Amino acid sequence: MQGDQQQFFNPSYPQQPAYGIGFAPQPGMQPGMQPGMQPGMHPSAFAPSAGSPEGYAPYDAESASVKGFDFNDQTIRRGFIKKVYSILTLQLSITFVFVAFVMNHDPTRLWVRQHPGMFWVAFIVMFGTLIAISCCGELRRKAPANMVFLGLFTFAESFLVSMVAATYSSEEVMLAFGITAAVCLGLTLFAFQTKWDFTMMGGVLFTAVIILFLFGLIAMFIPGKTVQLIYSSFGALLFSVYLVYDTQIMMGGKHKFSISPEEYVFAALCLYLDVINIFLHILSIIGASRN
Repeated sequence: MQGDQQQFFNPSYPQQPAYGIGFAPQPGMQPGMQPGMQPGMHPSAFAPSAGSPEGYAPYDAESASVKGFDFNDQTIRRGFIKKVYSILTLQLSITFVFVAFVMNHDPTRLWVRQHPGMFWVAFIVMFGTLIAISCCGELRRKAPANMVFLGLFTFAESFLVSMVAATYSSEEVMLAFGITAAVCLGLTLFAFQTKWDFTMMGGVLFTAVIILFLFGLIAMFIPGKTVQLIYSSFGALLFSVYLVYDTQIMMGGKHKFSISPEEYVFAALCLYLDVINIFLHILSIIGASRN
């Protein structure tokens, strides 16, 4: 018994043909073969696979090296960014058409001014769809319901913006539009190029929005150009930082926080609100400084 054990552990002792652990030799199999191998096939051509009954499957090195190349994270993120900016462009185009029509069509502009009750109808639709998109994750990720709600929100918001713009002159609206376009373009390029990570400022920005909201309530009871200029300037600055924040959240990559590529509707909604708020606050600054 002892001699057999010594002979078993002796490296020079001739070994029996290996057929793989847990496998029994089959008729016609050569030494060193695994089940499913053909004569002359090298054992390295078989790699462990959880999907095969025997635990092994043919390994294709060339396919493994290119598998998933076209569907990596960077490609998905680039497609996500393109989709978000396509939706954003369509939203801003709709808003621009609404504002341009109201500003250049005198009967519509007069009708808007004479029917302030339409403001509350559009506000209810806008606020309801905004809550639905923001709070219902399944809704904003499920097509086509997400695009329907986003479309309703965009039309309602565009109508509200056109009602606000109708109280200003055409020159003031066009000047605010030009400044907004320049500011948003510059901030977007800055967000893509800067090494500063603004995605960690979510809590600070939310606190600033609460302060802006409370200051707006107080400003309602303190009329005057100075209060309006302070409020609008702070609002334009805050939503400018929000635009950088939302842009970097959408970019992902090296930033600490990022949004899922499935949330393209929510990302477009955030960017759209940033641009619209910047436009409204700049328009308010121009109106206050000229009056």
